[in-house]
Amino acid sequence: MGITGASGAPYGRALLRRLVLLGYEVHLVVSRAAIIVMREEMGLRFPADTFNLSTYLGEEALPGQVILYDERDLAAGPASGSFRHSGMVICPCSMKTLANVATGTGQSLITRAADSCLKERRRLVVVPRETPLSLIHLRNMVSITEAGAVVLPAMPGFYAGAKTVEDLIDHLCLKILDSLGLDHNIDLRWKDR
Repeated sequence: MGITGASGAPYGRALLRRLVLLGYEVHLVVSRAAIIVMREEMGLRFPADTFNLSTYLGEEALPGQVILYDERDLAAGPASGSFRHSGMVICPCSMKTLANVATGTGQSLITRAADSCLKERRRLVVVPRETPLSLIHLRNMVSITEAGAVVLPAMPGFYAGAKTVEDLIDHLCLKILDSLGLDHNIDLRWKDR
């Protein structure tokens, strides 16, 4: 899982919490820009501006279940196509990260891991959070879709009867987990009345 500097920091934390509570092992990369957005949107303060899992997740941070990598470590396991996993999500995904995935630059561990997913034909779910979208953004989304990624914009679905902002965030988590093919217990689906 990659978390980048797009607006929508609560989406990333909610998804990571869901993955942890469901018992999945998560290999996590957090960009420096994401730390700034977490401070601005969620009021989180990290010692020395270095991401801290306990500060981010609180009691839900189980030792060993979330493996944290530095975004500059291009020699880390997720950078390699031989690193075995079920798929990757970038949530939220900045337009800069999306552009780097679309062009295959692999300049950070997040974009290199995404590139490895595409070349190995593994699931890659990209959750952009930007509006309005420029033609460049749209072309980059088409490009990664043609390469095999799922573009799942952070757009709330109101049809599931959401009553709170948390319900809207959970609905997006449902869509992401479904796209990754992971079992979960979020019951915010369309219901025939």
